[in-house]
Amino acid sequence: MSNACQDYRLTRRNLLAASGASLLGMHVNQLISLAGTAGKQKADQVILFWCGGGMSHLDTWDPKPGRPTQGEFNPIKTSAKGVEISEIFPRLAKQMHHASLIRSIAGTNGDHGRASYQLQTSYNASPNLIHPGIGSVVVHEKNRMGDLPAFISINGQARRAGYLGQACEAYYVARPGFRDPYLAFPEGIHKTRGNKRLEILAKMNARTRAARGSAKMKSTETATKEAVALMQSPALKAFDFDQISGEELTRYGDNPFGRGALLAKRLVETGVRFVQVNRGGFDTHSNNFPAMQAHGDIMDPALASLIEDLNKTGRLKRTLVIVLSEFGRTPRVNNNAGRDHHARCFSCFMAGGGVKGGTVVGSSDIDGVLPKDRPVKVPDLHASVCYALGIDPNKEVNTPLERPMRLVDKGKAIKELFV
Repeated sequence: MSNACQDYRLTRRNLLAASGASLLGMHVNQLISLAGTAGKQKADQVILFWCGGGMSHLDTWDPKPGRPTQGEFNPIKTSAKGVEISEIFPRLAKQMHHASLIRSIAGTNGDHGRASYQLQTSYNASPNLIHPGIGSVVVHEKNRMGDLPAFISINGQARRAGYLGQACEAYYVARPGFRDPYLAFPEGIHKTRGNKRLEILAKMNARTRAARGSAKMKSTETATKEAVALMQSPALKAFDFDQISGEELTRYGDNPFGRGALLAKRLVETGVRFVQVNRGGFDTHSNNFPAMQAHGDIMDPALASLIEDLNKTGRLKRTLVIVLSEFGRTPRVNNNAGRDHHARCFSCFMAGGGVKGGTVVGSSDIDGVLPKDRPVKVPDLHASVCYALGIDPNKEVNTPLERPMRLVDKGKAIKELFV
């Protein structure tokens, strides 16, 4: 079967499957989205909250009360028996029975660039190859579910698709809640005239590609085709918050992160496979504690509202929600009241999508310096996302130079994380 990000055409196998299953009354988008499932699929969609800069594990998911490394925050009880998190997340604490924590990630990169690369691709950076981010891997392996792009990144750019190609790149949303002005013809250009221009552009691009055989031109055509389809889709209304109540927006937070979380909810409701919401500012070498309190004030209502709303509609069961950063922060507080880079042990948060609520995988030592038990390698996180989505992480795809590459760099799924 053709990979979703390389070819949107239905194969004969898909067509026969659709013909038979359509007799059962299933929507064609549902039929296509089920194609190519490897094993029992627990989730259909993913929302990744990427916290750039290195989020402190001790001040979020792995508090160390009574230790010199504790810092200024106290742990609080949660709705999950025996699980405590930082007091900066009081509303999220009430949703922890839907969520799980991994407290023993054993990273190897303390540099922002290299760590971010590995945490988002599973591979260490290479001078000879651009590996695709996890969002691109997911949409490459799982067929499209609706009219909107399969992969959307909010408040920042996602990792590139690398050798998976243009069709696996993320659509970027800079201002959540507002329509993209580039998805409409310029003022003064009516629809008929605009469509005529697009027809001329398509002919010129096709002629140039036929003459030069340029891969870059093919990527440009793919991007243009996607943009035009999106311009004409009624699903575009998911981006527009005009009909959102003031109460709902206030509950999530009328700020870029809160709007991003609310948009992520609307996008998965519309059928988007993978949504990434980006937030920076976690590189807290100084004044760590006021900075982390400010992060909590913004993130807590947004994350709690998202999980609560997805659960109310039953969508949380099939939507994997992840909060992840490139590494943690040092247990030792430095002379500037900050914490420095710490890759040897850190944590992440997961909820929904088949995750066993109220579970903690692994633990750190008494001060949060090293994993105490069940060390989790970075590629294991990627293999776990693949496991939830019914994707074989060991599957090989060929680069344009015919070099076979695994989807995930030798990771093993954390199966005890799932129901």
